[in-house]
This record gives sequence, C-alpha cells and structure tokens, in this order.
Amino acid sequence: MSLGGDWDPGSVTGFDDDVRAEGEPEREFHAGVAARLPRKSVSGGALVRDTAGLVLLLRPTYKPTLEIPGGVAEAGESPLAACRREVKEELGLALPIGRALVVDWIPVHGPWPDQLAFVFDGGVLDAATVARMVPDPVEVAGVEFLTLAAATDRLRPSMARRLAAAVVAAEAGETVYAEFGRPV
Repeated sequence: MSLGGDWDPGSVTGFDDDVRAEGEPEREFHAGVAARLPRKSVSGGALVRDTAGLVLLLRPTYKPTLEIPGGVAEAGESPLAACRREVKEELGLALPIGRALVVDWIPVHGPWPDQLAFVFDGGVLDAATVARMVPDPVEVAGVEFLTLAAATDRLRPSMARRLAAAVVAAEAGETVYAEFGRPV
C-alpha cells in the first residue's frame, strides 16, 4: 500500500477500522506513567501562493508578526485536519491542502511548550479564488501576498526560515525536517 502525498486518514475508508484493529491501548506497566509523559503542541499551517509565486501571509489581530494560515491542533486532531480547519476559518475557503512540506521542531519559548509545526502545500490561488477569500475579522486584520524577502522583517526569524524551507521543498517535491526553521 502506498501512502502517497494525498493520503488523508480522515478520508480513507477503513480508517476507523484501522483504529479499532489496534485493539485496546496497552496497560501501563507502572500506573500513572502516561500522565507524567511530556506533552508537545502540534500545529498545521499552509504555504499558499498566488500565480506570481508570492506567499499569502496573514496579519493576525492577536500578535504583531505575520503568519501563514493555520493553527494549533485541537485534542485528537491531526496536523493536516487542523490546517484544513484553520484555513477555512481564517480565509473562508476550503482549499485542497496537499502534502507536508516541512516538519519543524520549535523549542520551548517563554510560556509556550515545544511544538511540532507542520507546513503543508496550500497550492496556488488564481485571481478568482483570491477574490472569494473572506478573512475572519476576529482573527485576521488583513492578508498580503509578499515575497519572503519583503516579509522577512515582519516575520519571526524561525517562521522566515521555515517558510524558506517550505518554498524550497515545494519546488523540489520534497518534505524537509527542520529544527527551529533550520533544515537538518
């Protein structure tokens, strides 16, 4: 069985059967060990471009730096499902989110736990699709299509590195593993 770039466990017939086939979770050898394991947050964002190759960036209402569409996964939600949900919420579009471009580990930073940030291919939007975009006014103050060079001083440095890796991965047909935006 091939698990190509279009594989989505939520849309594959039999996914629930696969989960049931795993059987009961193994019992803890020592009670309470599972509760003491560290927790990471997981996010899914989309690299979305226009026909000129410019990157879609959001001006969030809740932070000073630009972001890509996407967000943190809810409990029990995959990074891909989180990306699709957040893109629809933030842009008002159900985009065909494609393969993973970057998996990036982000270290603990202030009050924020470490995180695995996935960047998926959000595709290329034509002018008609851009015109149908309805940004969520609660979360999105505006959207811009920019080159990464033009956006660098408005992005966190790690996001600028992550997006640069995502653009390279999209062009090369690869998936990149990075740590704090630096491909390893």
